[in-house]
Amino acid sequence: MQFIQIISSWTWEEVNPVFVAKLTVDLVSVFILARFIYLKKHFRTDLFLTFFSFNIIVFFISYLLNRVDLSTGAAFGLFAIFSMLRYRTEGISAVDMTYLFLCIALGLVMAVSTGSFFEHLVLAGFILLMTFLLETGFVAKKRGKISIVFEKPELAHPDKKKELIAELEIRTGLKIFQVEVGDIDYLKDAVVLQVHYDEV
Repeated sequence: MQFIQIISSWTWEEVNPVFVAKLTVDLVSVFILARFIYLKKHFRTDLFLTFFSFNIIVFFISYLLNRVDLSTGAAFGLFAIFSMLRYRTEGISAVDMTYLFLCIALGLVMAVSTGSFFEHLVLAGFILLMTFLLETGFVAKKRGKISIVFEKPELAHPDKKKELIAELEIRTGLKIFQVEVGDIDYLKDAVVLQVHYDEV
């Protein structure tokens, strides 16, 4: 009830520069995160609506609730509710959920933080920088895994591992560091390989 009264009594005269600064840093941060970090690697613009919607909703709800006597436990409870949401109509990868989590976290932190404008910039910049470094493989080399049906099962022998990797690198152009042998079908003269490679 108190929350509804705050919303109904909120006027433009009460919109102070601190609120505008927080909202500006929040929206710019999410835009950089989605447009220049996420899109560069994952190419899904359909999730932009999800990222911005969750961020804005969490920001405004947290900002309004922060004007009442809201405990830290309640704030993190609200954060947990939003962060646990799942879509049942379409699968979302762990990476997409991580970016959604970051958007929610940015909205919550920017709304409830009592620091200065500079501190907000430093905090948002740190989150963006760490995400960028992790995404680009600066912190740890990025690696991938694919399944390949290979028509030379004789190369699947442990003693011919180097020959197998060399053959796969010529065919795929990938920098392979490990190959795992799966099913072997001698009738079709093929073997299923799990190929681990370094991403460029």
